[in-house]
Amino acid sequence: MTAAGHHLAIYNFGIHVDTSDSLAVRGFVLREPMNFAAAERAPGFVARSGYVGVPGPRSWGPLVFPRFLTEHGNAAGVSSLSLWRDIESLMAFTYTGVHADALKHARHWNVVQQWPPMVLFWVPAGRRPDWQEGAKRLETLFDHGSGPHGFTFKEPYDPDGQPAEIDRALMKQLAGENLAAQGELLDAVLKLPV
Repeated sequence: MTAAGHHLAIYNFGIHVDTSDSLAVRGFVLREPMNFAAAERAPGFVARSGYVGVPGPRSWGPLVFPRFLTEHGNAAGVSSLSLWRDIESLMAFTYTGVHADALKHARHWNVVQQWPPMVLFWVPAGRRPDWQEGAKRLETLFDHGSGPHGFTFKEPYDPDGQPAEIDRALMKQLAGENLAAQGELLDAVLKLPV
């Protein structure tokens, strides 16, 4: 579902089982730069926010976490915010290759969540959502369910706010392109400890 004049934003959020310098989440920390590199090679990737004080892209505003962080009693979480051409491109990246390996092991690194792990939403092309918008849309998804304000792969919406269908054939084609572009990254990731 390509949407002329729009990009698909994804904000995801989780809480690690321990601090980022612990052995418990070492597998995540080792994979994170390779996930970012794989995203940048993926068909349909537009851009991602960086983090203040961390080498890489510029941050799209101050880092803000959803209320689930304080409700859980933690001071820091893990999150990302990026833009994609369409839902098929994002889905192909999410469920194949380097990122799929991270998803397979996420249960080792993250606490069990009572909230959705991510929210998808459309923005006009050229506009960068900030961290506060991503966190708020995730909270709204949790409070009110999928809708034009924020949705999931299971219940997608188009930029006009109408329920949409995912083009599975296109997603499969993009998944193949994604795997081909990741080659050595995937080989390296598969050798990493969990």
